[in-house]
Amino acid sequence: MEEIRDGRAALAAAEGLLEAGRAALSAQVAPGGRPEAGALEAAQMGAHALAWTATYVEAMRQALGWAERLEAAGTFRATERAILVLGLAEYGAQIAGGIPMSQVEMARPADMGVADTSALQAALAPLLARVPPARVAMLAALEAEDFGAVGLDSEMALLRDSFARFTAAEVTPHAQDWHARNALIPLELIGKLADLGTFGVTIAEAHGGLGLGKVAMCLVSEALSEGYLGVGSLGTRSEIAGELIGLNGTAEQKARWLPGIASGTILPTAVFTEPNTGSDLANLRTRAVREGNVYRVYGAKTWITHGSRSDVMTLLVRTGETPGHKGLSMLIAEKPRGTEDNPFPAPGMTGSEIHVLGYRGMREYEIGFDGFEVPAENLLGGVEGQGFRQLMETFESARIQTAARALGVAQNALTLGVSYAKSRIQFGKAILGFPRVHNKLAMMAAETMLARQLTYFAAQEKDAGRRCDVAAGMAKLLAARVAWANADAALQIHGGNGYALEYPISRVLCDARVLSIFEGAAEIQAQIIARGLLGRVN
Repeated sequence: MEEIRDGRAALAAAEGLLEAGRAALSAQVAPGGRPEAGALEAAQMGAHALAWTATYVEAMRQALGWAERLEAAGTFRATERAILVLGLAEYGAQIAGGIPMSQVEMARPADMGVADTSALQAALAPLLARVPPARVAMLAALEAEDFGAVGLDSEMALLRDSFARFTAAEVTPHAQDWHARNALIPLELIGKLADLGTFGVTIAEAHGGLGLGKVAMCLVSEALSEGYLGVGSLGTRSEIAGELIGLNGTAEQKARWLPGIASGTILPTAVFTEPNTGSDLANLRTRAVREGNVYRVYGAKTWITHGSRSDVMTLLVRTGETPGHKGLSMLIAEKPRGTEDNPFPAPGMTGSEIHVLGYRGMREYEIGFDGFEVPAENLLGGVEGQGFRQLMETFESARIQTAARALGVAQNALTLGVSYAKSRIQFGKAILGFPRVHNKLAMMAAETMLARQLTYFAAQEKDAGRRCDVAAGMAKLLAARVAWANADAALQIHGGNGYALEYPISRVLCDARVLSIFEGAAEIQAQIIARGLLGRVN
């Protein structure tokens, strides 16, 4: 297929530019083979340009793999060909000319120390020539609400379809009302989600879960988040708690907690973040003091999602006198469910809601601890000082799942944009027929597919037991930006109506904005990716 051939040539040239940038930056910030912290910070624009360039290159690579699999199966249609051309041509052109890291920051080859982009520009020429007919093909696809084949095997396709049907019936019709009222997701719905196995997707069958992998987790998270980000995020807390306990818990802790988490009878929450600490976990201050058979917890936490209605907290604290990361421990801290009138009824624990623009349905809280008791037997793994390592083991999965949630939001925005553009009549025709409208939507579809294939790749790497911190960071970085770009573009297509609270796109825009902040802000992701790339020897 000619599109794949031209894409391969563009990818090879983009890989060459990336390697030139990596070599130039390595000489500057990692002369000994490992990045030096001060030098890396001084060259942060270049390092983050490297991260974004590498993310684009990996997205192009995974898109080509997707296209080749579809071609081999005989299902590489006009829609998929158009998506491939638009995505690869645009990403290649941005690598050569400038990648938008945010609305006010561009990452250019010169930031990495690369002056010559002529090889990439020449390799892109055949792809760029294919863009106008690809846009025409995408207009026909959009009119049919055809966003391209995802490319899953039959088992995963069945899983995705079952959750998509559930979302369409049980979530989408109510999402706008839940958001408008800042209502907690109904317990009845949580029960239905539990019956589907939502909370035990990756928990081992021996502990009551489905025993599926991270790709399945992505499909479930994406499908539910397409209806409402709050619902798609309910499983995040179970995923984090399940992985923390599954990887690090004692036999007794696994038997005590995992079946209830998998069944949805135990709702967990992650209690890590502190005021004025954010990602700087080495300076975490909340303390747990051992007194006989209990720990007494003192300190404050913030941005705790579903904090009131949860049954158990995975609580990161400082134990003993060791400073920095080595002094951190993880507690499995049981608590009673709160109510509207009394959100935190446990002795030694208080809290208040943080009112937010979007990402509603579970609510955010600040929590204070003043002697809150946790049985000593609930120290995760039974050994102090392992909390940071234990938490780091979950970050790959958490970022992959956040990327999947972002894909759901991105797809929701795309679908809403297409639906509105087909129905909105201006100057005697549907606005979908205007080039600036359908070109927006075509690029939204292409970027969503590229981000999707990158996310699935990261999940596959995790399932295969391979280190994927860089791939997971790339997936989260790109998918979060695509979600925001799609929501913003879809609202623009709605015009003034998009700014009205009654239209769902206004909610989707609010939800999309948080995705580049939580589970590691975009700047943190770029730093992680850059550090990983610069610390590797080819």
